[in-house]
This record gives sequence, C-alpha cells and structure tokens, in this order.
Amino acid sequence: MALADRKKKKEPKSPVLGEDFGLPGLPINKAHPFYFGFLATCGGLVAVMLLRSLAAASQIFVLIIIALFLAVGLNPAVEFIRRKGISRKRAVAIIFACVVLFAALFMWLVIPPVISQGSQLIRHAPTLLEDLKQNATLASLNNHYGIIDTLQNKISSNTTNGTLLISAFGGAVGVGKTVLSGTFSALTVLILTLYFLSSLPQIISIALRLAPSSRRDRISRLTNGILGRIGTYIGSQITVAIISGFFILILTASLGLPSPFALAMIVFVLDLLPLVGHTIGISIVTVVALTQSPLKALLVFAGYVIYIQIENYVIVPRIMKRSLSVPGLVTIIAALLGATLMGLVGALLAVPMAASALLILDEVVFPRADNS
Repeated sequence: MALADRKKKKEPKSPVLGEDFGLPGLPINKAHPFYFGFLATCGGLVAVMLLRSLAAASQIFVLIIIALFLAVGLNPAVEFIRRKGISRKRAVAIIFACVVLFAALFMWLVIPPVISQGSQLIRHAPTLLEDLKQNATLASLNNHYGIIDTLQNKISSNTTNGTLLISAFGGAVGVGKTVLSGTFSALTVLILTLYFLSSLPQIISIALRLAPSSRRDRISRLTNGILGRIGTYIGSQITVAIISGFFILILTASLGLPSPFALAMIVFVLDLLPLVGHTIGISIVTVVALTQSPLKALLVFAGYVIYIQIENYVIVPRIMKRSLSVPGLVTIIAALLGATLMGLVGALLAVPMAASALLILDEVVFPRADNS
C-alpha cells in the first residue's frame, strides 16, 4: 500500500483532470547544427525585415532629421530672445511666427512671377530662337550642327499636333502631385520643428541622463558646444544667402528684369542648399533674363558666375573659418562627401558634423593622445 502511494506521488500532475500528457522530454541540444541554423535563419529574417521597414520609413526619418536640424539652428535665436527676459514658450512662438511669415511672403512674391514668366517663355520661345540666328557665331554653329533648327522644329511639331497639350496635362498632374507631397512634407517639418524647438532642453536633459553621472557634466559641455556649432553654421549660411540675395536684387534691377524681389528671394532660399543651390539659381535667373533678350541673359549669367566664384573662394571660407573654425578644404570635402552619401540631407549636415568632429578631436582625442 505504501509502495503504491509512492508511485502515485511520482506521477506528474495533469493540468486537466483525467488527461495524461506524459513526461517532459530531454532539453534541446543547443550544440546541434539544426538549432544553430534555425536561430541564424530567424536572425537573418529579422534583420531583413528591419532593414526593409527602415527603408520604407526613410522619408519620415529624413523629415525628422531636417526638423531637428532646423530646431537646433533656430535655438540660438530663441536663447537670444530669452536673454531679454521673455519666457521660452513666447520666444519659440516669436521665432516660429517669423518663419511662417517668411514662408508666406516667399510664396506670395515668388509663385505668381514663376507662372507668368514660364508662360511668357513658352509663348516667346520661337521668337527667341529666331533672334539667336542673328548672332554670327550662333548662326555658324546652327549651319554646321542645326541646333536651333532642331529646337524650332520640335517646338513647332508639339504645338501643331497637340502633343504639347497632352504633355502639359500630364505634366500638370505630375506637378499637382509634387505640390501636394511637398506641401505635406513642409507642414510636417514645420510642426516637428515647433515641437523640437519647444522641448529641446528636455530632450537634451533626458539624453544626458543616459550617461554616467561622473561624466555627465563633461558630456553636457560637449553637447552644448556641438549644438552651438550647428546653430552657428545655420546662421552663417543665412548670412551668405542674404548677401547673394542682395547681389541678385541689384543685378536684376539694374538690368530691368521683371520681379527682381522674387528672383532675389528664390536665390536666397536656394543658396541655403549646398552644392546644388547656385546651379538651380543661375538657371532660373538666366531663363527669366532670356525672356527679355539674349544679351541680358548673357550678362546675368556672366555676373552670377563671377559672384559664385567670389562667394566660394572669399566669402564662405572667411565666414565659416571665423564662425566654425573649420578650414575651407574641410568644408568643401565634407559637403561633397555628405551629398554623395546622403544626398541633400547629407550636404546640409556635413559641415556642422565636421565642425563637431573637430571639436571632439580637440577636446577628447588629442588630449588623450598627448597625455599617453
């Protein structure tokens, strides 16, 4: 009787009365090749799914990076207003209102002239091409290669058989989609910038709590130095853009081009874009001048090219070296590498990141190397 009771005690208890699921087996052999292969396959699938998810959300990440970059760049202006005795919320509201006002002013001054000048250029394109033949050099090139005749035939065929209307309709649909997408992205960046700008001190303090308490003060000083350099870079870019805008305003007004203020604002905004800004700007200003006369277009193109050289080799190196303590060679190389790796966002972030890297080298790496 006692032996039977002992056997009963050794039997595993079933979670449900009346059911017996047997004894548990031996644990899985983790050294077995199948176990390792199964885990490696699962890890590879998770990595692939994660990369695909990041690639699908890359547009959102780009908008977040741009908004954070703008918030850091506008933060010095907010701190300047705060030193006047105004609270941070009101300072953020003032800066944000200025940004929205500039965007509205830009759209009001730029969009109508762009539409009118574009339609005017399309209407006068055949006449402009015919006027180009009056130049002896261009006429000789046209006789040998037929460049102007080819353009005239192409414009004539598109306007007579209706191809221009069809392409214009398709282009209008594409432009409409682009405008809607750009408007949504711009609103998203504005809203994210507002949130980042208002809560930037809290974000920094939360991030600093991840560091050990013994190094927190040192990391805080380095972080503030990096943020200061990014803000200084944006301020320097705005200064350079203002100079280029004033130059274009004077140049276009002196030549009697239409909408000089709109052209100046377009160049001001485009000059904020490294590497490609002036290329787009010179194309727009030259095309607008071409609607008036080929001579004005040639003068605008030559004057703009001369200014670009002065800006690249005189203005920008002096301002960047004085404000960021970054050599001109490092500035150009960083912008080229950033644009190659990450496109426009990389070009925007490259120079302040280079300045931040130089700060870390001066304050952390070089002292350790000197003391070792």
